[in-house]
Parts: sequence; C-alpha cells; structure tokens
Amino acid sequence: MSKGMWVAAGILLFAALIIVMTYQMMDLRQNRVEVCMSFNGRTNCSTASGPTPEDAQRTATQAACTLIASGVTDSQACERGEPVSVKWLD
Repeated sequence: MSKGMWVAAGILLFAALIIVMTYQMMDLRQNRVEVCMSFNGRTNCSTASGPTPEDAQRTATQAACTLIASGVTDSQACERGEPVSVKWLD
C-alpha cells in the first residue's frame, strides 16, 4: 500500500470514530430527568442523563441527595426515599 492509501485509511478510521462517539453521546441524552429529593427538612433538585431511564433517575437522585445529606448513612437513606418530583426532559 502506498503512503497515500495509509493516510486515506487513517482519515476514514478517524471519521468513523467521530461518528460512533457522536451517536453514543446522543444516546446518553435520550433519557434526561430532573429529580427533587427531600431529606431532614431540606430539598434539592438535580438533572441527569443516562443510557436508560433507570440510570438517569438513579444518577439524578444521587446528585440531589449529595447536597442535603451528610455522610454515607444519610446519603443512602436519602437515596432510598421517595422523590418529591420526577420530571422527564426532552
């Protein structure tokens, strides 16, 4: 193979990698949610996205609990609680 063919193959491979990564990033945004949690009299809302609705909601719940619970035990208790609200975003 000539040097030009190797360069062309490299460019095509790079373009394919960019396309695949773009589609994967778009897939992550398909499931966006805002979750509001309440714990010990404090409320916080957080938005997250994920490849599945369950992943998105779990991530948003964990993020919302981060600022209203202190320590591992409180954080886990907060995350097990019922959300005040769950709003699915486009």
